[in-house]
Amino acid sequence: MNRIKIQFGDEFNRIGFDLERTIQSIFRPRPVNPMFACRDCNWIPQMDIFETEKEVFIWAELAGVEKKDLGVEVNSKAVRIYGYRKEMPKPTEGAYRLAEIRYGKFERVLYLPSPVDTEVISTTFADGFLAMRMLKLELHKTHKVPISDE
Repeated sequence: MNRIKIQFGDEFNRIGFDLERTIQSIFRPRPVNPMFACRDCNWIPQMDIFETEKEVFIWAELAGVEKKDLGVEVNSKAVRIYGYRKEMPKPTEGAYRLAEIRYGKFERVLYLPSPVDTEVISTTFADGFLAMRMLKLELHKTHKVPISDE
């Protein structure tokens, strides 16, 4: 009869933790293009892009980020959202039993589904959410061009 060796303790817990972390990293959202990934960034905030016929909306979940530590850059094709989340103060005594919240620098570059007018953008930041509303450029609008004699 074959016997199976069962081992409990620190080694078992470490393997389970490593496996869980590996599985979570597979499903964690990543920037669309790794070329634009921030090498010094410690975390990647979750974001949504929503599109209507005339507008593009972006919502970013940025709990714990202060407005002064947040930056947004926009061109007609992409949005860059970056900043810093400070670590929460903790008691000097004790040890972590679960640590999932990431702190430090973050950056996301999102490619827009349609070109937007960079002059018509509104943003709000409240309750840990950044909301952006951008007007799409009219691509199929025809402009009449005058022709000169010379």
